[in-house]
Amino acid sequence: MNHLEIIGHKEENTKKIALKLNELLADYHMFYMNLRGLHWNIKGPQFFALHNKFEELYDNAAEKIDEIAERILSIGETPVHSLSEYTKKSGLKEELNVSEAKAAIEVVLNGFKYLLAQQKEILELADELDDEATNAMMGDYISEQEKLVWMFHSTTR
Repeated sequence: MNHLEIIGHKEENTKKIALKLNELLADYHMFYMNLRGLHWNIKGPQFFALHNKFEELYDNAAEKIDEIAERILSIGETPVHSLSEYTKKSGLKEELNVSEAKAAIEVVLNGFKYLLAQQKEILELADELDDEATNAMMGDYISEQEKLVWMFHSTTR
């Protein structure tokens, strides 16, 4: 008996979910790199607060990268693991030389907007295919990020 039978998943379903999770993995890598750039390059009166917040966010993104890759492995598939694949698969674009607070916050909000849409799509697919673990993971990510969007959006008002 293979491990998919033990956990109650069908191979054709796990392939569909892994495809979307690999896209999300690539998106998180791009988001992570953008956050690193914001952390390094932020300037101005909000430097200390944003510098620290961007570090917190990229540490969190790194944790999610690992969790997503491990989820892909746990359903019998292989996570993408090269920069060239991340660049090809990610729907997020690189953000270069952003140093002003308002522009940096917009980068974060746009990143969350994109990630939230991807995660909600995966949530629906996981629900449809009875993949409770992926469903729960996406639900946790969405809940956390919706709160962060509210907080970041509040700083721009």
